[in-house]
Amino acid sequence: MRTSAFAAVSLVLTALSCPVTSSAPSLGDLAVQKVLADASPIFGYYEKDTSPTAEWMSKYPDSTLIVHMNIPGAHDPQTWNYSLATQESLNHVTDLDDNPPLPPQVYRCQEKSFIDMLNAGVRVFDIRYAYDVTNSTLVFWHSQALLSETATVDDVLFGFYQWLDDHKTEALFLSFQYEGSTTLHGTNDAGVQMSLFNMLTSPAAKKYFLQTKGEFGTLGQAPALPGCHFSPSQWIDNDPNITLVYNLATNATAYIEDYYSINLGLGTSAAENIAAKYDAVTAHLNMAATQYPNSLFWSFASSENDVNVPIDTPEIMAVGNGTDLTPLGGVNQQLVPFFQGMTGKRLGIVMFDYFDVPSNLIDAFLAVSRP
Repeated sequence: MRTSAFAAVSLVLTALSCPVTSSAPSLGDLAVQKVLADASPIFGYYEKDTSPTAEWMSKYPDSTLIVHMNIPGAHDPQTWNYSLATQESLNHVTDLDDNPPLPPQVYRCQEKSFIDMLNAGVRVFDIRYAYDVTNSTLVFWHSQALLSETATVDDVLFGFYQWLDDHKTEALFLSFQYEGSTTLHGTNDAGVQMSLFNMLTSPAAKKYFLQTKGEFGTLGQAPALPGCHFSPSQWIDNDPNITLVYNLATNATAYIEDYYSINLGLGTSAAENIAAKYDAVTAHLNMAATQYPNSLFWSFASSENDVNVPIDTPEIMAVGNGTDLTPLGGVNQQLVPFFQGMTGKRLGIVMFDYFDVPSNLIDAFLAVSRP
């Protein structure tokens, strides 16, 4: 059985065995049901799933090094429910800011909920948060966009806990990114750090945490709090080839592609911007397949071009705009044949926007190294 674990900044979470309960719901069961209901605007409505994609890690032995695995992730997953209706329902909060959010399609990077992502095989989640309007509770933001007034980060963690109790072979990696200075409520850095620490070391969370630092180890070990810190000073903004040392003692290094803002100049076509992003991510994946086999590779297939007029949104960059202007689709469609040509290779962690389009994207990625 794999050991439960969780970590800050980049963290891993796996499941311990469930406690034995009677058939009648206990007070604790009812409390969890309430928390999951509160989490639903971000996490989605909980449902148990035992399909192959929900338990794909069961095929790998516990001795498998995490840095040798191909693990699909979701970039900005909490934006999946950020529609115009959601934005308008939260105007009473965001209008307090001098810098209100842009149209929702600028921020939206997914269309399926967390529970859908988990059951489809996604194991890495890009969690972005800041304080709520009371400066006391951690909630989900993407820059100026508040994504839910009621679903807290703590609520969603309980969703992960419940899912792991139902899928004991699986491990989750959560990357925590504080949306500091991007919103009126992103200014109390010390308070936010303490709130996150208290959340991840609470009695409820300790079932899912070990105490290791600065290493990824094996799938069975699952590195944990305080996890692996990826220094913002080393994470160069909008760079296609970042080299970041996350453990000075061992010189453990991550190679990261995070070329997210494609700016080829005004008047460039969506197809040209998609091609530029595709070239950047596949160059990094080819590097992952051929170099530094014991280092972490982390690639972002997600991108945007918010300089162009009209804006090439995350959706357009990921899946195209459905017209002759993007005849090859987006980055996602073009990655499928690339993955199919990489059988047996280590590609590392890949973060997707609109992970469910095309429908065979995650399966094609997992098939690259499927046992």
